[in-house]
Amino acid sequence: MKLRHAPLRLAAGAVILDSGLSKRDLDEAAAAHLREIAAGTYPFLKKLEPRTFGRMLSSGEIALGTALLLPAVPTALAAAGLAAFSSGLLGIYLRTPGMRRPGSLGPTQEGIPMSKDAWMLGIALGLLLDEATRKR
Repeated sequence: MKLRHAPLRLAAGAVILDSGLSKRDLDEAAAAHLREIAAGTYPFLKKLEPRTFGRMLSSGEIALGTALLLPAVPTALAAAGLAAFSSGLLGIYLRTPGMRRPGSLGPTQEGIPMSKDAWMLGIALGLLLDEATRKR
């Protein structure tokens, strides 16, 4: 891992790891709420039981956060995971009614927490571009 990647990986990794750890013990209602939000954009998720969805989300966030924080994980691999994860979250933001002001990408009050996930996609793309354009 390059030293210049450390601040980006640390910032994203710490936030995502914390989020995953905080979801380890979701109750049924909280897991169902998160699943319903996600299933509004990705309908196949409705097939999952809420607790299963919550465990999968928590495990995925823990794995991604850990990958970003561990220098042994290649930056391109960690950044690809971050790009996929953040793209999925932004898909929810873009497709969920009430998250954006009409005719705008700007968030409503309810959409502000989801719109902030754009920074993760920016980090992922920056890391991927740096890896793709580095001199060998």
